[in-house]
Amino acid sequence: MKTILFSIAFCFAAFCGTAQSNDVELKLTLRDGNVVSGTSKINNIVLVTDYGKLEIPLKNVTSLDLGLSADKADAAKTGSLVKQLSNSDEKLRKSAYDELLKSDIRAVIAISDLVSSSKYEPSTFTDYTAEAALSELQAKYGLDENISAKDVVSIDYEYSIGGVYDFAKIELKTEYGTLSVPKEKIKHIDVLFSGGSENGEVTFKLMGSKHISSNMNGGWLKTGIMVKPGQKLNITASGEITFASLSGSAYKPDGSIAGSPAPAETNTYDSYGAYSSGATYPTYGNVVYKIGENSTQVLKAGAKFNGTASASGMLYLSVYETVYNAANSGSYTVKIALK
Repeated sequence: MKTILFSIAFCFAAFCGTAQSNDVELKLTLRDGNVVSGTSKINNIVLVTDYGKLEIPLKNVTSLDLGLSADKADAAKTGSLVKQLSNSDEKLRKSAYDELLKSDIRAVIAISDLVSSSKYEPSTFTDYTAEAALSELQAKYGLDENISAKDVVSIDYEYSIGGVYDFAKIELKTEYGTLSVPKEKIKHIDVLFSGGSENGEVTFKLMGSKHISSNMNGGWLKTGIMVKPGQKLNITASGEITFASLSGSAYKPDGSIAGSPAPAETNTYDSYGAYSSGATYPTYGNVVYKIGENSTQVLKAGAKFNGTASASGMLYLSVYETVYNAANSGSYTVKIALK
């Protein structure tokens, strides 16, 4: 995973109204643990960096992790209340402390920035402190100590760009009506596949150093593609991965070692006359897929698969190997088409 950190500003057309926008399906994971899915009108993401302005096609944006930031007004109000915690009058200290605990979630960053600043002078009193207020607010909003002020955008499942993008809320159309979700309440956004790619096909890259089925930390690539039982699914793959875990041999998506014949397969045809491999148990090097993040059913795709989805949920991809070694190299290019 390549990480690029710089200050950025995003502009969603839904919020800026600069161009005609399209409905895109989003899944929002909120900070309170709830998950909300629906559609929103979002155009390409305009990215303003120190090096110029970029316009990123929405189809290349896979997910967004949202940090928390405090504006100048938040910082000024919080700073004033923290100063009162050093007042010799206990009633004033308690009043300021109670007011801090009423603050919204952005005050967590403002207090955290303040107490970690070299200019911060802790109160000589121990009854009502900024540190205690910070701890209570973190517990109130379910935040840990490592909450970041940076937002991180994932592009093409390969690059992460960190910075700050500006929008106040997302208008999300759900089956229960339109919801207006403030940015500070959102922890993570998944941009789901909408079927709008060129030729109805979307392309992914499986990295040998990461996307291995036995890798317990990010071994499965989340495609953002939602499937339903009976839906036609076409997967094709090419490329080579050299497995340090398999004596440095280079494998292809069909499970063959580079330079050797492809493994024999028993071919069958589904009720639509489409080709499907009769062998469903994967071998080393095979492209595999599963439906749903928590599914334990690892299904073989190989270099070419035409079949139907057997369950409902998001499609995940990986490369089959029972031992994970980060020294693997190479990659597979995988194309998926739905009908």
